[in-house]
Amino acid sequence: MFTPRHIRLGSRGSALALWQTEHVASRLRALHPDVTVETVVIQTRGDRFKDRPLPSIGGKGLFTMELEERLRQGQIDGAVHSLKDLPVDDPEGLVLGAIPARGDVADALVVRSAGETRGRSRNGLPELREGAVVGTGSRRRAAQLLARRPDLRIVDIRGNVDTRVRKTLDPAGEYDAAVLAVAGLKRLGLEARISLTLPFETMLPAPGQGALAVQCRREAKWLGFFGGIDDKETRAAVTAERAFLAELGGGCRASVGALGESGKDGADGRSSTDLRRESGLRLRGRVSAPDGSRQIDARVSGSAGKAEQLGRDLAQQVLRRGAKEIIEQITEVEIWPDENRQR
Repeated sequence: MFTPRHIRLGSRGSALALWQTEHVASRLRALHPDVTVETVVIQTRGDRFKDRPLPSIGGKGLFTMELEERLRQGQIDGAVHSLKDLPVDDPEGLVLGAIPARGDVADALVVRSAGETRGRSRNGLPELREGAVVGTGSRRRAAQLLARRPDLRIVDIRGNVDTRVRKTLDPAGEYDAAVLAVAGLKRLGLEARISLTLPFETMLPAPGQGALAVQCRREAKWLGFFGGIDDKETRAAVTAERAFLAELGGGCRASVGALGESGKDGADGRSSTDLRRESGLRLRGRVSAPDGSRQIDARVSGSAGKAEQLGRDLAQQVLRRGAKEIIEQITEVEIWPDENRQR
């Protein structure tokens, strides 16, 4: 088996990206104690343009393209990403060499006056004041918030995780709250800032949320090397989620949430023992109108070995139930008016 003496992992320069890359590096060192791992920091387009909402500067690929180019050129041996940042189609010559065991998949609300709202909720959200200002750079999060609380004012918020937390908690700032991924907050030791972990009925995560991905060149030696830290259960779940997104159009501007989970408690009338035996997978998906006025939800379950087909089947369900109309009606819908852009 191919085992290099030294490898280079490409990473963005944020605290969270560096944590993620070191996590992958530590997993590789545990398997290959004699291998030295170097982190190569690479700035992406998404890192350079911090004054504009993400959808307005290109969406998927903003945080990955520069790393992928360095990988193709052989300047790095692997690129570590948050899986939800990766487009659903593999770039030419590259592949997902490893998807390690997943972290927390949920989203959380960080509230400026956390002590006043902790433990209380309204429609799955804390009792924020009428017209409260909530920061998020995600159409998915914005749409699902508005579905529960159409009175909320959704305002774009950019920056790394710690920057967004700081902006939200600033007593003189404009934000009453912000939505962030639980995994990122935990990885940076900011779990105490979570006011409420949002239930999936309120906020379904992005496809691939909470998972890391190691991209490598499509070469057997690198697939074998990185494959040692691959987690089969996580890969099945995110494969189904990403297939759901791909079948819907992948780059569409609709708000898309998806969550794959190991089969539990008698899905499709089967016992949990039966599901474990056959590696069952349950998948739920949601497509929302940008203003939250309409949501299409659906669920499927089946064998984890058919994860990609489950994702496609789920997409066809929501398309038949009206998601196609939502997607076709969305062109350049703006969630954040010009005067509400980056603060």
